Amino acid sequence: MCFYLCETIPHFGKGSKRETVKIEEHIKYWLDSANNDLDAANSLFSSEKYDWCLFVGHLVLEKTLKAFYVLNNENAIPPKTHNLLKLADSANIELSKEQIIFLDEVRNVDEITSPSRRTDLGRICLISDHKS
Repeated sequence: MCFYLCETIPHFGKGSKRETVKIEEHIKYWLDSANNDLDAANSLFSSEKYDWCLFVGHLVLEKTLKAFYVLNNENAIPPKTHNLLKLADSANIELSKEQIIFLDEVRNVDEITSPSRRTDLGRICLISDHKS
């Protein structure tokens, strides 16, 4: 689906295949993907694979914010960033202080749960277990 979407949205298509995707389809693409990731995050949580659950949970938020970006920016292609605060800002979403803190904390969790840094999360969990 991503390849199809990228091939049909202006500035991504090649040659004469530059049709514009309707805004509803574009938003649906991001929300369907977020919903699929949410199902995966729930399964990972049930399996006690918390590091991957957090990583995928970040993707759910990111894709949902990208859907809002499309909605609030006349079907524009969302920026290629994983920074949730930047996405919310570029999507023109007003956040409360609590929401800003939450997204910042999620961003920090994502930094330590990325596949290349998952061992750091394991060390943090071990350290906190020993402090209890």
